[in-house]
Amino acid sequence: MKEYKNLSGESGISAYEIGEDYIRVEFRDKDVYLYTNESTGAEDIAAMKRLAESGRGLNTYISQNVRQRFAKKES
Repeated sequence: MKEYKNLSGESGISAYEIGEDYIRVEFRDKDVYLYTNESTGAEDIAAMKRLAESGRGLNTYISQNVRQRFAKKES
C-alpha cells in the first residue's frame, strides 16, 4: 500500500494500492475496501486512480459516486 498524500488534511483515507483493474483503499479506521472494474465500473476506477495519485479528492469521490459498489471489504 502507498501512503495517500491527503493534501487537504481532512481525508479519511490513509493508503491505497493500484492494480490493472482495481484499486484497494485503506481508510483511517484500518478497513480496506477493494474496488474493481467489475464491481465499480472502469470509468470510476480510472477516476479513483487519478485522485489517489494526486492525493486529493478520493474520499469525496468515493462517498459521492461509488459508495457501496466495492467488491470486498478487507478488515
